[in-house]
Amino acid sequence: MTDAFPLPNASTDLGGQVALVTGATSGLGLRFARVLAAAGAAVAAAGRRRERLDALVSEITGAGGNALGVELDVTDPEAIPEAIDAAERALGTVTIAVNCAGIPDAQRAHKMSLELIDRVLDTNVRAPYLVSCEVARRLIAAGLPGRIVNISSMAAFEYGGNGAALYSISKAAVNRMTEVLAVEWVRYGINVNAIAPGAFSSEMMDGMMARVGDFTGALPRKRLGDPAQLDSTLLYLVAPSSEFVTGTVVKVDDGQGPR
Repeated sequence: MTDAFPLPNASTDLGGQVALVTGATSGLGLRFARVLAAAGAAVAAAGRRRERLDALVSEITGAGGNALGVELDVTDPEAIPEAIDAAERALGTVTIAVNCAGIPDAQRAHKMSLELIDRVLDTNVRAPYLVSCEVARRLIAAGLPGRIVNISSMAAFEYGGNGAALYSISKAAVNRMTEVLAVEWVRYGINVNAIAPGAFSSEMMDGMMARVGDFTGALPRKRLGDPAQLDSTLLYLVAPSSEFVTGTVVKVDDGQGPR
């Protein structure tokens, strides 16, 4: 049976794939859009800030890649299928979806307004669910396999009491979403996995440090991660060679979290 696979079976060539990345105007979403394009995928970069989308598309196409910027506020449920329509008209059926859009709560639980509660849950939980379902629906109709990667957080597994209770709750929901949707869609060849990063450099992390101070000295290796250190995990989960992996949450945290 192993003769059917190359040695080693580790290709990350995404040629012929179409990838949708939400939250692509900053942080991990921006990095992941670049990475997927560099691996050969046509990338639909989705986000709210048009000028940043235009800059990203210019960068990718200037390097020989294929990309489209799609304005999308993931808290608007009607905008999600419209954004995917736009991506598919330009690039073809979306076969890879990476749900990167996310926001912190940055307040104590008992002080949060209902508006903020709704915004966090709409962005961090409802949006990846709706994006995943919309992409899966189209893949099933087309009879195509696909890959969905959700961005979780080590906050799903631990909470330091730093004013991020709802964020932690939302990322725990992302983990369970990943597991159950993997079971739901495995028969269709759609793999659903998640990455749970620890403390990585990003706009969100900059905001957290502005609130609570520099905590890197308390980390095991006294450093933040660089988003580039997540490239290999992302590519592993979307690569042809990881076709047997689904329903998994991969922790990438430099030993920061509980074991």
